[in-house]
Amino acid sequence: MPKIGLTGGIGSGKTRVADLFATHGAAIIDTDVIAHEITAPGGAAIAPLVAAFGADCLTPEGAMDRTRMRALVFGNDAARQTLEGITHPLIRATCVTQAERIEAAAVHPYILFVIPLLVEGGRWRQTLDRVLVVDCPVEMQIARVMQRNGFTRAQVEAIIARQATRAARLAVADDVIDNGGAPEALPPQVARLHALYAALAS
Repeated sequence: MPKIGLTGGIGSGKTRVADLFATHGAAIIDTDVIAHEITAPGGAAIAPLVAAFGADCLTPEGAMDRTRMRALVFGNDAARQTLEGITHPLIRATCVTQAERIEAAAVHPYILFVIPLLVEGGRWRQTLDRVLVVDCPVEMQIARVMQRNGFTRAQVEAIIARQATRAARLAVADDVIDNGGAPEALPPQVARLHALYAALAS
């Protein structure tokens, strides 16, 4: 079963694009969703997070405190590497399990992995048949995230600075969806690529 990696910078529109692929019958495995599951109360990452960072890294409900952890790892490479060393292997293992289940069911023509940090985490590339990048101008990313998340411009710029550059993402892309225009421009692009990916399965 073909495996497609979908990536893009924050605010590029990855979720919207993935939703459109799902309407065509693609199986979606979203690493952000998995990351939230493993850091929810009782999630697989909670015990090792507490061991590494102490109970202060949790909310009163027992989930990872994302605001606190974001502040802790910002500008602290050692803390960031510790966090990623806990969460990334769990995310990858869950992806493998979900993919095996999808392939065994043989209902979908291909699997679309939504991986925001695909370029930064180089291990993904070797497991994928194609890489799809959702692209838009950086100024559009900033405006979207400020509106969606209520972040300041400086906060969004700091997040973008820690991600791969737009050029670096485009350099690894087999396919590109331009999400810098009108919303109605997305469905035809998705339909064209769906036909390509479905053909890979035949």
